[in-house]
Amino acid sequence: MSNQTSYKKSGVDIDAGDRAVELIKEKARETFVNYPGKVLSGIGGFSGVVELKDGRVMGLSTDGVGTKLVLAISMDKHDTVGIDLVAMCVNDLIVAGIWPAIFLDYIVQGKQIPERTQSIVEGIIKGCNLAECALLGGEMAEMPGMYREDDYDLAGFAVGFTDSKDNLILGKNIKSGMKVFGLPSSGVHSNGYSLVRKVFGISLTDKESTKKLNTYYPELEKTLGEELLEPTTIYVKAIKELVSKYNIAGLVHITGGGIIENPPRILPGGLSINIKKGSWPILPIFRLIQEKGQISLNEMLRTFNCGIGLVVISEDDIKEGILIGEVVAGDKNVILKD
Repeated sequence: MSNQTSYKKSGVDIDAGDRAVELIKEKARETFVNYPGKVLSGIGGFSGVVELKDGRVMGLSTDGVGTKLVLAISMDKHDTVGIDLVAMCVNDLIVAGIWPAIFLDYIVQGKQIPERTQSIVEGIIKGCNLAECALLGGEMAEMPGMYREDDYDLAGFAVGFTDSKDNLILGKNIKSGMKVFGLPSSGVHSNGYSLVRKVFGISLTDKESTKKLNTYYPELEKTLGEELLEPTTIYVKAIKELVSKYNIAGLVHITGGGIIENPPRILPGGLSINIKKGSWPILPIFRLIQEKGQISLNEMLRTFNCGIGLVVISEDDIKEGILIGEVVAGDKNVILKD
């Protein structure tokens, strides 16, 4: 339907982002010769992975919170976005079988408001405790003229380690016939908020529109703002437990691109994933977004996690997960099945 809302119409073009990666990754690979050890990952993965001289492996990941911050600023509630910041970085590390160890942050504001900074950093500290890593510092910047006084942005950087490259989970052992499981998300997490704001008509430049965040929805059992600021799940402890109990062939963090775009990032050539529609509970917030925005199911699954925050691929039965599909022969894509 031509009047359906999409992520692209909200200002975010996933295809353009994919093309940008393609344009830069070959040139970026040329810099790998500058690293004295072995680079184990390429551009476009969830994290960067290198082998150290003693055989240990180090992973590195950087990310932000995105336009979820618009809602935090509108509601003047800043104590959860730090958890999101840590989550977006460490979840990208653990899907490679790397355990987070160190975190750094970057906080840029139009005007330094110490009490707000304290609230943000307290969230980062809580996130680091959930991720079992140390916050070693970071950088704070004040940029009047570039940011309005109430505006700020966050970036995070995580470093992690594993004892050997044999412990890595990079998808190379995925085979046809393996089962695909999902671990539940806590909500929208930290992707798709440009589309969310378009659907609900929320803008920082229109203060009246931000009052919609105070609307109580019975199906959510809370206000819209409370639901949308629900922090991203940090899966570190859960994945450590799974790795100790099962043979895990692949892990996927469901971020921008949703459950359609992310799994192919780890699939070997000649394989695809069949995902069974309706095999997991779609959280009420996603049903609300879909109905209010007249968004197709395919666009929802290409933009949001829709209730699955992390995917696990294994030949074992992962009792802690929800069986949502299987690996099949194919062209490195996700196929939705009824």
